[in-house]
Amino acid sequence: MTIHYPNGQQPRAHYSASRDLPTPHQSIYAKRGMSLEDEINHSNQYYLANHIAVIHKKPTPIQLVKVDYPKRSAAVIREAYFRRPSTTDYNGVYKGYYIDFDAKETRNKRSFPLKNFHPHQIRHMRECVAQGGICFAFIKFTELDQIFLLPATTLFKYWDQQSDGGRKSILLKDISAAGFQIHYRLNPRLPYLDAVDQMIANKE
Repeated sequence: MTIHYPNGQQPRAHYSASRDLPTPHQSIYAKRGMSLEDEINHSNQYYLANHIAVIHKKPTPIQLVKVDYPKRSAAVIREAYFRRPSTTDYNGVYKGYYIDFDAKETRNKRSFPLKNFHPHQIRHMRECVAQGGICFAFIKFTELDQIFLLPATTLFKYWDQQSDGGRKSILLKDISAAGFQIHYRLNPRLPYLDAVDQMIANKE
């Protein structure tokens, strides 16, 4: 099936909820090589199963263009378009707070290119923050195998500086200083709600 993504983006690997979470006897390195999206999905599955938070990947509406009906009981989608660019990747509820975030990966070792975000995503996060939501970006440096949670308010600062002649990227050292590094664990694989707790404490 051909799916056309906005902004020239390519489809991401499908996440199957049937994949097993690591069991206590497994090494924390057992699932190295997973995409950031898969790591977040596994963590969210753990949080949901343990009644800690309800956070899901957002579905993206599509418009069907070509559908074949090889038999009465089955339809095969041959071509489809995404109706509009997506906002952010994930949203949900934790401790009564609305949670909204995006997940990005880069092979760069020293900085994260701001072009990986789109203006409509930044606008969306600004609106969520204005309503009291907790918004942030997951940023994974794949070559370094390092993951950071960067609060949206910090992201906004670097985004706005671009129009004043600032850098088109955020240095790794700045992300490390302003964000929260997320270290791998058994369950959840990415214990990112620990960082969210700190963001909530800073709001209060």
